[in-house]
Amino acid sequence: MPLTRWRMHRRDAAAAGRILLLALLAALIPVVALPASAQAAVRPGPVVVVGVPGLEWSDLSPGDTPALWKMVGKGAAASLSIRTTTTRTCPIDGWLTLSAGQRARLEHGACALPPTPRAAPGGGAVVPGWAAIAEDNTTTNYQAQVGALGARVQESGGCTRAVGPGAALGAADTEGRIDDYVPVPEDVEDWSRCPFTVVEIDDVYRVFVEAGVDEDGEQVEVPAADRADAAAAADTRVAALLGRLPADATVLLAGLADTTGDPHLHVAVAQGPGFSSGYLTSSSTRRRGLVTLTDLSTTVLSVLGLSQPSGMVGATWRTVPSPDTAAQKTDVLHDEDVAAQAIRSLSGAFFIVLLAAQLLLYGFAALSLRRRAFDRRRVLGLTRIVALGGAAAPVGTYLANLIPWWRSDHPVVSLTVCVAAATALVTAAALAGPWRRSLTGSGLVIAMITVAVLGIDAMTGSHLQLNAFMGYTALVAGRFYGFGNMAFSLFATAAILTAAWLAEPLVRAGRRRAAAALVVAIGLGAMTVDGFPGWGADFGGVVAILLGTAVLALQVGGQRVSAVRIALAGAVGAGVVLGMAFLDSLRAEPTHLGKFWEQLAAGEALGVVTRKAGAMLRSFGGYLPFTLMAISALLFLFLVLARPLAWRASALARAYDYSPTFAPSLVAVLTVTLVGMLMNDSGVVIPALVFTLAVPLVLAACVRALELDAERGMSPPEPPAPRPARTA
Repeated sequence: MPLTRWRMHRRDAAAAGRILLLALLAALIPVVALPASAQAAVRPGPVVVVGVPGLEWSDLSPGDTPALWKMVGKGAAASLSIRTTTTRTCPIDGWLTLSAGQRARLEHGACALPPTPRAAPGGGAVVPGWAAIAEDNTTTNYQAQVGALGARVQESGGCTRAVGPGAALGAADTEGRIDDYVPVPEDVEDWSRCPFTVVEIDDVYRVFVEAGVDEDGEQVEVPAADRADAAAAADTRVAALLGRLPADATVLLAGLADTTGDPHLHVAVAQGPGFSSGYLTSSSTRRRGLVTLTDLSTTVLSVLGLSQPSGMVGATWRTVPSPDTAAQKTDVLHDEDVAAQAIRSLSGAFFIVLLAAQLLLYGFAALSLRRRAFDRRRVLGLTRIVALGGAAAPVGTYLANLIPWWRSDHPVVSLTVCVAAATALVTAAALAGPWRRSLTGSGLVIAMITVAVLGIDAMTGSHLQLNAFMGYTALVAGRFYGFGNMAFSLFATAAILTAAWLAEPLVRAGRRRAAAALVVAIGLGAMTVDGFPGWGADFGGVVAILLGTAVLALQVGGQRVSAVRIALAGAVGAGVVLGMAFLDSLRAEPTHLGKFWEQLAAGEALGVVTRKAGAMLRSFGGYLPFTLMAISALLFLFLVLARPLAWRASALARAYDYSPTFAPSLVAVLTVTLVGMLMNDSGVVIPALVFTLAVPLVLAACVRALELDAERGMSPPEPPAPRPARTA
């Protein structure tokens, strides 16, 4: 190797080392300071899980369900996310998920009532067909170990009791066996004999089973009065049960199934030693008043003072004290379900409308760039406003949640109005000041607002992302805190564009090192917010942002983007991610980052990576609107970027001339897009959302370049001369 090349590689390695040190300091040190979640204290009394499939917060009232109402007021309550392996959680799915501490199912169960256990030789009972259920669940993506909860209790020397067929599924061990089975609570003589008891109260769900289905297989609608009567019957049984339990018992009540094909959030209440009046939370959700069904299994073990098996993924329910009354708690928790239902009903239509709007924008832009009539300036101005409005729409969907639209009498209408109003305000801010006169000024304002809104939201609990069109919902239960894949796409894109366009004055002044330093500072800040377990908690996004930052910093710094330098940046990203995962794994209740490290140490990470890679590939066919959004944007960008001298792309060529950081910003954004797509299981969703923000901003800048030409008296670019016809 020539001496000069050796020295160049040596400088690259030294620079990479400095970047690695900065990245580690920025991203890893806060993890050490992240407080560990408090564990529930060991309590001497028995734990009684009461499953009421189908019970929702709208079923509760002081007159019809007085026992449940009193329990909510006295104990800690939350909305329960019960998502298992499919959109609808049937009772058997819910009971099996309790037994596994992981999403489980009964394949082809058709939401039938649970089977009655058979008496087992030597005492107790056994669930029929358990071996087939266990075998099937090992083949799903979640690889649930049904019976893990009951087996763990038995391993500690305790016995398991089930009251009712469904309860037997929840209390069974890995062989499907229950130590003590009784059909009804009245048959239990000593509630303290077994430390773990599961009770089934199925009145609410049974009324739907009895109503049956129509000729199309759809659930026959159950009259509201019949549902209210069923909830009252369940309340009567709960009251009788509570009256028979010892004073030191811990009661965990869960509405662990849906009644129809429309998923809902359900009732969760904890009462007993260690659970004061207030709201439940867990480190799985990090949200007051929201817990998951898989948390219930972990909570049982925590209360009993037992360790959690490796296959369980939940966290312990904890109380957030509150003076709220039962009525106030019920209203708050019912509102969460109303918001989730509104987003679920509109999300499909929203993305179809978004796709249509993008196609119209691209078509309108193509026509407006061709106009040469006297109103060309007006058409260009309108095109720019429309493009900026399209770029403002994503952050508008998050800002809409600053207003409690879900409390309106017409939440769907209120949500639509809030999104439109927020989008209009952001667009107005982009066009309000003197920055609107520059090429990238208006786009920079939108990018800065986007990165600020999403960054601050992630650092303060991700409240704007829950029940947002481009966020997540507790019904899907894919994520409850931090950056979802959509938010990451927008945040990373906005951060890269912000860094590039803020660095432009430094590049113009010839201060390329300062420009590169600014880009690195913004990139490392974005990477920290994205990857820190207490904020964004995003695994693959760290690598994508770091590589995008490296590509941008090298370009604005006047350095060559080489394979060696990109590989070094990729190694830095991998080191940062693994470092955060390791430190997070040391906490009492690690996030998914720490759990990935545990899987890596146990040799189980390959299965996780394979599952995510498969989901990424399937996304191209499974998310059709996103696929079409990505393809249409790519075609638009290809025609623009690949032919910078053709008349259709002359606007982009002029934008390159006006801004020395414009082209580098696009290359960096495309880098984030490619790496982010490969590193996330959402696959095609990443480029679709990146282009939703980036392409309108690019279009707005290109149109502004043509406006600047017109203001300076420059003629619009002429189309290329037609090619001469070929002759034979």
